Amino acid sequence: MIAEMPVPTPSVDSTPAPVASPIAPGLSIKPLRIGPLVVDPPLLQAPMAGFTNYAYRSIVREFGGTGLQATEMISAEGFVRLTGGLKSTVERLWGVKEEARPLAVQMWDNDPALLAECGKKLAFEYGVSVVDLNFGCPVRKISEKSHSGSYLLRDPQRVGAIVSRVVAACAPVPVTAKIRLGCTHDCITAKEIARVIEDSGAAALTVHGRVAADFFKGNADWDKIAELKSVLKRIPLIGNGDIDSPEKVVAAFAKYGVDGVMIARAALGKPWLFKQSAAALRGEPTVPEPTLIEQRDILLRHHQMVVKRFGEERGNVLMRRYACCYAQGRRGARDFRFAISKCDTSDHFVTIVNERFPMEHAEKVDWN
Repeated sequence: MIAEMPVPTPSVDSTPAPVASPIAPGLSIKPLRIGPLVVDPPLLQAPMAGFTNYAYRSIVREFGGTGLQATEMISAEGFVRLTGGLKSTVERLWGVKEEARPLAVQMWDNDPALLAECGKKLAFEYGVSVVDLNFGCPVRKISEKSHSGSYLLRDPQRVGAIVSRVVAACAPVPVTAKIRLGCTHDCITAKEIARVIEDSGAAALTVHGRVAADFFKGNADWDKIAELKSVLKRIPLIGNGDIDSPEKVVAAFAKYGVDGVMIARAALGKPWLFKQSAAALRGEPTVPEPTLIEQRDILLRHHQMVVKRFGEERGNVLMRRYACCYAQGRRGARDFRFAISKCDTSDHFVTIVNERFPMEHAEKVDWN
């Protein structure tokens, strides 16, 4: 039995009827099913290390529009063996036991037994809705040094062993996986890895449309994401990469046939993007974004939550990166970023935001 927050098992009759989008009038969007969990709308907030903590998730949740949110990625070893990464792991699980569901936690390692133990703790002690496995992180510390994350895309056998072991340990909580297209453009393994992940019992697959060597350069290849739809016979396909507008969300469903869309970097400075996208999928009029004054106030409230949790020194350092995200694409954003990168106290942070937060849109907004 799952502690505190059991995974719901809704009947088929409880699934809301799909509605047509005004952006693509002939398109009907269905809720996403991840095992017994119904994700409606089929929009997922990506796990992003250093960003998607409880404060950020709270702000996204207030706007609404996400069917499934995720924490920052955690180290299975740090969580289970209480090793050097414990402090970071505990910080990344801030708020998890108490906050609303559904909620996913993503973990990384290359040891099937260790990941199974970590997943079991997350499922039964923390009561998470979904346990997600990371096979896509391109960061050298995780991929090359730890032979985890995207490194495992070259080892389908190991991926299968990990997924099957974690699925058995976490049942009935669904286990999902997130991958990239491959390690390099000369080593595209997504199709083989997708088959292995499905055959090993995962409940859904998320694919980021770049190879690990790209990091976040260039454009995500949604045609290659779409190719995986024919590979998967049982589980849903979730697409990820370069989604920065409601129009692109709708296009992902209409043109590429994915079952769900995961939004990542663009929503860091636009936590209302999920609400806008959900409205587009429901066939509702365009939802306006908050005014620039309201956006400034959201940033200041975000700052208060982070500093309250992490203290003056750490909290203000963490908030520098968020502040830059909120300002991106605005006139004066460069000067604002330079000023905010020097702040080290809350008073200083608030002063800079009140005096220098960009209050005009740039002519062209580029969220990539």
